[in-house]
Parts: sequence; C-alpha cells; structure tokens
Amino acid sequence: MNIRLFFNRFFPPACLLCSGRSTRALCAGCHADLPWHRQPHCPQCATPTPDGQRCGDCLKHPPAFDRTHAALAYAFPLDRMIPRLKYHSQLAIAPALGACLAESVTAAPRPDRLIAMPLHAARIRERGFNHASEIARTVGKQLGLPLDLESCRRTRDTPPQMGLKHDARRRNVRGAFDCSGDVRGLRIALVDDVMTTGTSLDELALTLKRAGASEVSCWVVARTLPPAG
Repeated sequence: MNIRLFFNRFFPPACLLCSGRSTRALCAGCHADLPWHRQPHCPQCATPTPDGQRCGDCLKHPPAFDRTHAALAYAFPLDRMIPRLKYHSQLAIAPALGACLAESVTAAPRPDRLIAMPLHAARIRERGFNHASEIARTVGKQLGLPLDLESCRRTRDTPPQMGLKHDARRRNVRGAFDCSGDVRGLRIALVDDVMTTGTSLDELALTLKRAGASEVSCWVVARTLPPAG
C-alpha cells in the first residue's frame, strides 16, 4: 500500500470548509454552495451589468486586458479562504481555488500560456511562496496549459492595494512590472486570486501588450462586487 492510500484509508480526507469526509478538497455540498459568479457581467472586467454588456468604466477607460473570467464572487467563504492562503500559509487551499477557476474557464478560449501575477522578491521571501503561482499550477495542470513563471517580474515592492482609492491604486502599480520573455504574438491568461479594481492586472497586461502579446485575459478566482442596492 503506498503512502497516499494508507493515509486516505486511516485518515480520510476532509473538506476544507465543513471538515466532512470528502475525496476532494471541497465536498459536493460546499462546492455547490460557493458564490459562483454567474450573473450577467461586463465581459472585459467581470463587474455585474444588467445586460451582460461592457460596463461604463470599460467603455470610458478601456483596460489593457481584453476580457476577464471570474469563477466566484469575493464573498463568504472566499473572504476567509483567500486570506488564510495568503497570510497564514494554508497552502492546501490553493489547489481547491485553482480547481474552481479551472472549472469556470473550461469553455473560455484557450491561451498559449498562463502567467501568474508576480510578487516582488521581498514579498516572496517574507511569505515563502507566491499564492497566485500556486493557484495557477492547478489551473495549468487541469487544463493542460503551460505556466510561465519566468517572463514577468514585479520590479517594485509596492505597498498593498487594500484601502487605496482607484487613482491611488493606479499610481501605486505604475511601472511595477517588467517582461523579459518572448511573448510576441501570444495569447496570455493572467492568473490571480482576487480582482478588485483591476489596476494591477491592467498594468501587467499593459506591460505584456507593450512586449508584443496579441491578447491578454484575466483569469481570477474571485471578483469583488459592488454593494447591493
């Protein structure tokens, strides 16, 4: 009996959310109860729109990325799971999030490669890993897509975007990325955990477009949504 079968037999896998027995990271019930992002939304930035057409912001100020696929809304339990992954090193969460993202983009046009949102080297030394890369590994494995971890890097250790207004977020990440790889003519999908205003993804997409990428999509686990009402 190999080690995995031994542990599965005597220590059955448990759902990350309810701790019930499950052969997957999330049991069928918890998986179904996730806040899937299925309402009509802007195809470019994934913010909800009444008719599924491009939103006013994307019409007035078109981002550098061409489309966005968001698996889930950033609501409970994602607002607990993602911080546990990023700030408490609970790496078992990353494959579960990656599987949800892979499931949500099965019908999307296939890119030539995936690029995970880069972290600055100082942030990686602090955390020990890049959460976006860990999510992207599962997406690439499940969809048979190459993951490029070398072409792009974050050149400045920018302060966290949380709490900043839109214009401040844009200034914060301006010129923060570099692309040294050959991406000319390629269709790229950027993988990240959460899209809020999309300014970081927009800046990275702009960097890739300037380096010759023909198309850049955003594949994100969760999208923050405007308050209801």
